[in-house]
Amino acid sequence: MDLIVGISGATGSIYGIRLLQVLRKKGVNTHLIITPTSKRIIVEETSYGVQEVEALASFVYDERDLGAPISSGSFKTDGMVVIPCSMKTLSAIAHSYNANLLTRAADVTLKERRRLALVVRETPLHSGHLELMLRASHSGAIIVPPVPAFYYRPRTLEDLVDHTVGKILDLFGIDHELFERWGGGSRG
Repeated sequence: MDLIVGISGATGSIYGIRLLQVLRKKGVNTHLIITPTSKRIIVEETSYGVQEVEALASFVYDERDLGAPISSGSFKTDGMVVIPCSMKTLSAIAHSYNANLLTRAADVTLKERRRLALVVRETPLHSGHLELMLRASHSGAIIVPPVPAFYYRPRTLEDLVDHTVGKILDLFGIDHELFERWGGGSRG
């Protein structure tokens, strides 16, 4: 399996880092694009360095490299995740504005009818944000805001991050045990 992972400039880069960690353990080939703003956020929000994050990926691309293999529909992948997805990146994807490799790869993913998951990170949302999400959804994107569930009683920040990462893995048919699934009953 080959997945493109884009980490854009929104708070929550830990989601992308954790996804890369899990995909690496699962033997999934990852094609990583980190935007310049997200590189700064990684350093500010986490204990990881950018090189450490890049080392988790199978392949790393500069966002300015519009000639990279993942910029073409003839390069086969199983889909793409933008995690987190900033409003700027969402806007570019929703409008097919291919200003960098991340948004070009997302556009190619959509035009080839491959799965594109956007982990949109902003709150509160105004109608412009909602319209962008709807527009992206109409083009085939799956909008996956990092909204935690509490039925399994998460205890740590890592539990909350794993829930969102697990939801992404579910979308791509990748088995995991990152969170306890709903069983329909009470815990007593």
